[in-house]
Amino acid sequence: MSAPAQGMLFQRLIAFARLLRRAGIPLGPGAVIDAFEAVLLAGVGTRQDFFWTLHAVLIKRHEHFPIYYEAFHRFWQRGQVERVLAEMLPVTRTEGVKTRVAQRRVEEALGLQKRAAKPPPASQENIFDMRGTISDAEILRRKDFAQMSVSEVEEARRLISAMRIPDDAVTTRRFKASARGRIDLARTLRASVRSGGELIELRFKAPREKKPPIVALVDISGSMSDYSRPLLQFFHMLTMKRRNVSTFLFGTRLTNVTRALKTKDPDDALALCSAGVSDWSGGTRIASALEEFNKRWSRRVLGQGATVLLVTDGLERDGGGELKREIDRLHRSSRRLIWLNPLLRFEGFEAKAAGIRAILPHVDELRPVHDLSSLASLCDALTETRASRAHDPKYWLGAA
Repeated sequence: MSAPAQGMLFQRLIAFARLLRRAGIPLGPGAVIDAFEAVLLAGVGTRQDFFWTLHAVLIKRHEHFPIYYEAFHRFWQRGQVERVLAEMLPVTRTEGVKTRVAQRRVEEALGLQKRAAKPPPASQENIFDMRGTISDAEILRRKDFAQMSVSEVEEARRLISAMRIPDDAVTTRRFKASARGRIDLARTLRASVRSGGELIELRFKAPREKKPPIVALVDISGSMSDYSRPLLQFFHMLTMKRRNVSTFLFGTRLTNVTRALKTKDPDDALALCSAGVSDWSGGTRIASALEEFNKRWSRRVLGQGATVLLVTDGLERDGGGELKREIDRLHRSSRRLIWLNPLLRFEGFEAKAAGIRAILPHVDELRPVHDLSSLASLCDALTETRASRAHDPKYWLGAA
C-alpha cells in the first residue's frame, strides 16, 4: 500500500474510532494505532476480513458488538444504510422489553436522527402531546445506564447534578454557641467581666454537628465500564457540594482521583480521571486494591466516622481468603460500609461467586446501583441512621 493510501486509511480509522467512542465504546489513541497496524499486517482483501480484523482489535466486550456491527456498516458503506439487528437482547433482563440501543446510539453519533413532521390531524379535535411529561422522566429514572442512548446519558448527567445531597450530619464531642442547651460557664464568666460583675447573663452551648466523610472505592474493570462513568459523575456532584469526599478507582491497581474530581467542570474532572488511570476497563483484583487502601490510605481518610461506599460486582480474580481479611479490616475501620452492586439489577441474582460470598458478611448494606432511582435511594440511605432491612446482606447469604 502506498504512503498516501496508508495516510487516508489512518484518517478514516481515526474518524471511525471517534464514531464508536461517541456511540459509547471506550477507545483511546492506542487502539487506532493497533487497528491500523493490524490491517497492514493481516493484508485483508475482502470486506469481511476487514470487518473482523478491526473487531479483534477494537472490541473488548461482548455487549459492544451490536454497536460495532451497526457502526461499521453505516460508516464504511454510507450509500446503503442497512437496518440490522431487528431485536437486540437488553443488558437488563428485568425490563422485559427488547430495545435497539445499538442502532440508536450509532444514529445519534452520526447525526442521522431527524424529527419527521407529523401530518395534520384529520379531525379538529384537540390532540395533547404528552411527551416530556412525568412518565418519560420516570422511565429515564429506572432505565439501566448500560441501555441509555447518548442523549439519555447527557440527560442523566444533568439529573445527577441536580440530586439532593445526603443529610447525614452526626453529633460530635465539640460544642458551639447556642440559644439553649447546657450552660457555657467560660462564656458566661467572660460576659460578666465585661459588665463589671453587676449583671450575669447566662450563655449556653450545644453539641456541634458535622457531615462525616464519604469514601468511595469504585471498580473500573471491564465488567463495570458501563456504570463507572455515571457513578463518577455522581461522586463529582458530592465532592462539589460536600468537599469531604474521597474517591478511589481500582481495577488491577488503586488510584486516588479525589483531586481530579475537585475540578469544577464535570467533563474536565472525568477527563483528568481517565488520564490518571492506566487500568480502565481491564481486569479486577479487589483483594490487592483493598490491601493497598488499608495500608496507605485508611488512616488518612477513614477518620471522623467515615462512610465507605464499595462499588463493585464482586467478581474477584484473587483468592477468597485474602479478600475476606481485607474487607473485614475495611469494615472495622469505617463507621458504615455500603456495597453497591450493579448485578442486583437481575431478578435471578444469586450470591454464589466466591468473591461475592467473601464480601457479604462484612458489609452493612447491599444495594443496587444501575440507574438514577438507585442513586436517589442511596442518598436517602445515607441520610438514614439505621440500615434498611430490605438491603440486609444476610438475606443473600441465606438465599445462596
